[in-house]
Formats: sequence, structure tokens, C-alpha cells
Amino acid sequence: MAPETAAPFGDLSGRQAVVTGSSSGIGRAIALEFARAGADVVVHARQSSDHAERLAAEVRRLGRSATVVLADLRLVESLPAFVDDCWRALRSVDVWVNNAGADLLTGEDARRGFEEKLQVLLDLDVRSSVVLSKLAGERMAREAGGIILNIGWDQADRGMEGASGELFAASKNAVMGFTRSLAVSLAPRVRVNCIAPGWIRTAWGETASEAWQKRVRKETPLGRWGTPEDVAKVARFLASSDAAYLTGQVVRINGGAVR
Repeated sequence: MAPETAAPFGDLSGRQAVVTGSSSGIGRAIALEFARAGADVVVHARQSSDHAERLAAEVRRLGRSATVVLADLRLVESLPAFVDDCWRALRSVDVWVNNAGADLLTGEDARRGFEEKLQVLLDLDVRSSVVLSKLAGERMAREAGGIILNIGWDQADRGMEGASGELFAASKNAVMGFTRSLAVSLAPRVRVNCIAPGWIRTAWGETASEAWQKRVRKETPLGRWGTPEDVAKVARFLASSDAAYLTGQVVRINGGAVR
């Protein structure tokens, strides 16, 4: 009898995954990594259908199916319909990633005042993560179980100076704390974990001043920016059966930074 062949580490073959905010940055990298691991993917964007369709085409070139679902997750009334649309597209969902978040540094929201930025973060980063996790998690628990991944921030619970640090700490601490509690509520049928990226070179990092470039290298023991792919590889692990004994955890991906 031929020996059994072990599945690749982080195997997601046959899994159905939803990645919110996946038309660019970390979300895009996660969607592609999931496809490489064998998962079919719902690609989500608020309105940039061109970027989403290009990503979906890349997923299909990897041999997996991809469906684009557009929704403005800042609107609470859109959330139940979005979950329904994702289930309809995939027929069932095994992995749900709440990656969509406000870009207060380079996007259209960068021009808003402090209180307006806070409201955007509460609507998108916090409320959509909480409500979508509840809606998806309850459906998963009634069906075959599943995995939920939220996105936090590695400096949220230790602080960073400035308005942006204050705003992201308020929102991401909420997501991280909620993750820990939801994991208890949904166990053992659904595992819930949170990824807390550090200095990741997304849109802002690519154009940050030399002073910020030096700060990142100084504060990161590995001496470099992280990449969206660094985050995506950890997401793949957490979404796979290789992480079957992990739930309620906040996993920092920050090159060893401690301050």
C-alpha cells in the first residue's frame, strides 16, 4: 500500500473564504495566499470594482474560483445583505476575514477632522467587524463550523503618540478585545483569532518620509518593514487545520517590535 501523502502546511483545499477589503493591500495579499493554499474566495470592495475584478482574475489564474461582491460596510443596513450575498456566492463559508478598514493616512478620509475620523473608524473597523463576525459566526456554528480572523494593530494596547495613534488604539483595542470574547462564545464550533500587524509597507509606507523610514527600522528588531505577504502567510496558517488548537489569540506580526 502506498504511503499517505501529508497535506501541505497551511492547506486550505476545498475551503470557501471571504476577505473583506481585499481589492488592495493586506486584504489582496490574503486573498491570493488563500487561493494558493486551495481556497475559493469572495473578493470584496466598497466601490473599486476594477481593482476587485483584477484580483478575482488573478485568483482564477491560480485555479480557484472568485466572486466579486461590492458593499459599503460603513452602512449598518448593508451588513446582513452582504453576509447573505457571500453565502449565496460560495454556498457555505469556512473562513471569514474582517480586513476592511478605514485609510486615515492616504485615503479620502485623511482630510477629515479628529471626531469625523473617529466615527469612520467606529463604523467600519469596529462595527462592521463586530456585526459581520456575529452574523457569519452564528451561521458557521449552525453549519459545519469555521474560522473568523479580525485585524488589530500591534501598538493598540501599548500606545503611540499623535492623533492617528490615539484613533487607531481606540478602534483596534475594541476589535482585539471583542475577538477574545467572541472566541469563547463560539467555541468549540468556530475559532476566532486576531492578527495585529506592525509596520507593514502598504500605501502609506511606500510614500512615508525618510524620518519614518528610519523610525520603522529602528523600532523593528528585524530592521525592515513587513509586507502584506508576511501578514497573509500567518492568516493562511490561522485559517488552516494546522492552527486547530488556537482561538481567542491576538497574533502580532511586527518583526519583534516591543515599543
